[in-house]
Amino acid sequence: MSGLLHGPTAEPAAATRRRRVAVVGVALSDCGRVDGPTPYALHAQAARRALADSGLDRRVIDGFASAGLGTLAPIEVAEYLGLRPTWVDSTSVGGSTWEVMAAHAADAIAAGHANAVLLVYGSTARADIKARRRTSNLSFGARGPLQFEVPYGHTLISKYAMAARRHMHEYGTTLEQLAEVAVQTRANAAANPDAMFRAPLTVDEVLSGEMIADPFTKLHCCIRSDGGCAVLLAAEDYVPDTAKAPVWILGSGTSVSHTTMSEWEDFTVSPAAVSGRLAFARAGLTPADVDLAEIYDAFTYMTLVTLEDLGFCGKGEGGAFVEKGRLLRGGELPVNTDGGGLSACHPGMRGLFLLVEAVRQLRGEAGPNRQVTKPDGHLPEVALASGTGGWFCSSGTVILGRG
Repeated sequence: MSGLLHGPTAEPAAATRRRRVAVVGVALSDCGRVDGPTPYALHAQAARRALADSGLDRRVIDGFASAGLGTLAPIEVAEYLGLRPTWVDSTSVGGSTWEVMAAHAADAIAAGHANAVLLVYGSTARADIKARRRTSNLSFGARGPLQFEVPYGHTLISKYAMAARRHMHEYGTTLEQLAEVAVQTRANAAANPDAMFRAPLTVDEVLSGEMIADPFTKLHCCIRSDGGCAVLLAAEDYVPDTAKAPVWILGSGTSVSHTTMSEWEDFTVSPAAVSGRLAFARAGLTPADVDLAEIYDAFTYMTLVTLEDLGFCGKGEGGAFVEKGRLLRGGELPVNTDGGGLSACHPGMRGLFLLVEAVRQLRGEAGPNRQVTKPDGHLPEVALASGTGGWFCSSGTVILGRG
């Protein structure tokens, strides 16, 4: 993608008021099983496609955000793409990185510090392991505070498993209810031609799978894939020149919680309880206004507890809420409508994919048998994307709307 941009042509606005900010372009790179391209190539492919989706001239881009690749991210990736941004962000807080970056970018654009910000991600996590270019990792490392947990075998997945067990103990949540999250997410994936796994699942199949970390069997856990995506945000001034109707950033919130498990006050409460409250307050909306939700789902428990913390049901009621098909495309609250990290794709950090899917649904671009509609048959008006990082260490929530 060399030569995409040698320098922005528009000067950042000297804003006297806060400008509205819209998502004007979204795209996926090739996803799933992608053995040939490098992560840089997936970044470039997604960026090209998002720019084409926006219909804007590449020279309007003066902001860039990236994490997870390169020695000096995002400078190294920007150089590969031929970008010379005057506003950058390399925030890295795990899976919530992209919602946090979107919040940062929206604030920068609204304040006139940038005009158009490109968020890009790409990873060949699956291909690298298959080719033995890297190995799987059990934890994030053994330095700093983590040194007090790693020697005791406290792996990344075991931390999620402990939290799930605590929720089961406190509120009577069942394995069958957790399994329902995987079953309904797979049903949503069935209509997505880009999803890695589309064959129907049953609760019994989830429960009888290989045990990974009690209570999680293999199908309670996200898949490992390759892939990338990109999202372009721009000031309202550029919306008349875009190829498609804008999807507006209505509100956002971010929050961090803990690194070591001993500092987590309550295993049944995630930082989404804070980021969601902030996002709804800033958007002037409530959970009842949301037509669909894209929620980070590295594990089934993550979906369940995030639904509680965002206010879609009461604390401890997540198990009952996910029953009876509520998360299906035609359910009461469609969740992870592309199949999520449990079935569609999960190439390391999935947060940016949540924004892409939310925008496509709001635009009415999801395609046959996959598009969410309201009970009256109209397109959804409000969507929520909520990313989670680490082991519930961080959260970013973004509320988007067509109006």
